Amino acid sequence: MTSLLGRRARQRWLHLIIGGALLMPYFLVGTVIVGLYRPDADVFSSPANQLTAFAYALPMAAVTALVPLARPLSVAVARALCGLPPDRPLADGPARTRQARVRSAAWFTLHVGLGGVISGMTLSLVPFAIGVMGLPFLSGLRDPLALYLPEALDRTWVLVLAPLAGIAMLAALAGCAAAAGALLANRAPVLLGPTPDDRLAAAERRAAELAVRNRLARELHDSVGHALSAVTLQAGAARRVLDSDPEFVRAALTAIEETTRRTVGELDTVLGLLRRDDDGGGAPDQPSGPGLDALDGLLAHCGLPVRYTAEGDPDGVPGTVSREAYRIVQEGLSNALRHGGRGAPVRLRITVHAAGELEIVLVSPLPGQPVVVRPGGGRGLRGITERAVLLGGRTEAGEHDGHWRLTARLPLHTPVQEQR
Repeated sequence: MTSLLGRRARQRWLHLIIGGALLMPYFLVGTVIVGLYRPDADVFSSPANQLTAFAYALPMAAVTALVPLARPLSVAVARALCGLPPDRPLADGPARTRQARVRSAAWFTLHVGLGGVISGMTLSLVPFAIGVMGLPFLSGLRDPLALYLPEALDRTWVLVLAPLAGIAMLAALAGCAAAAGALLANRAPVLLGPTPDDRLAAAERRAAELAVRNRLARELHDSVGHALSAVTLQAGAARRVLDSDPEFVRAALTAIEETTRRTVGELDTVLGLLRRDDDGGGAPDQPSGPGLDALDGLLAHCGLPVRYTAEGDPDGVPGTVSREAYRIVQEGLSNALRHGGRGAPVRLRITVHAAGELEIVLVSPLPGQPVVVRPGGGRGLRGITERAVLLGGRTEAGEHDGHWRLTARLPLHTPVQEQR
């Protein structure tokens, strides 16, 4: 009984009635077409003419459903009334490809076709069944019925069985509506579900969103993470010599001030990048952060003595490559600061090769004790590698001649760099 009259069955019945209502304009046009070549026929009293008009209506409905916006409207109604299982998703957005439009048109035609049949049965069969059930109780209904019953038929039994016959008609109608609703629910994921092109577009959107998230995570890790490491170590060192070395404390406080000021500016840049990505705007040809021209300020207040040598013209490196190179140096210094300890000397060499490649070599002492991996840490070197790979470059990191050496090679001109 639930399958025939339950909540889901009633919703599907309503869905079919909506389909019948949507069919009516096409059906009326079909009756006009039938009347053009059968002027003497009464279309609405002739079942054959009605079926002919119905046959004309379905192709017209299919053609109008080829418009891209037909799919989201059908999907919205199907999701609300078809009772679809959660593991059978439907497509989102207009139908952009030919395959999606054809599927949407097939669904709309099936919906209005079945809806027209069930709506017609509902409008005609329900009053008739109620009339049949009222035969034993309403004498005014018996005289018209007598015209259609054979003389030999016992009218007493007809009156006794009439209520059961009426109930059977309504049950048959409910069964037909339930079967038609189940058929639509079964076909909805096939005809309104995502096509291969839709799945590819969704995968590309997810990949783009993930790339933006990873990009922002790298920016925050390298800028804010470096600043926090530098500030923590400088503050700890200043606390230890607060009474014995005021000059060092003054220098440490100055470094902390410069580091936090620089990081606030970088954080504003990252947030600006996030807003540009959300708005779909921005200026892609401009670097979205500090580049190698800001390297002197980073080295002066990084908390480590750095011997820096440059070959070529680092300030003339293209904007995107310069920005990524700055972040790579920043993360390398942050690792040296965390793992090498206070006062550990670092050698940094940046070379612009004539062959169109930027080389970064950062050498720092190995840690004096095993490195303690923080929960959720270990993303620095992976972020450096991701930055280099996005530009078509490569990185190497590991022990070399008793030191830790980080090497990054970035091409100066790449398709990615030119598009950003």
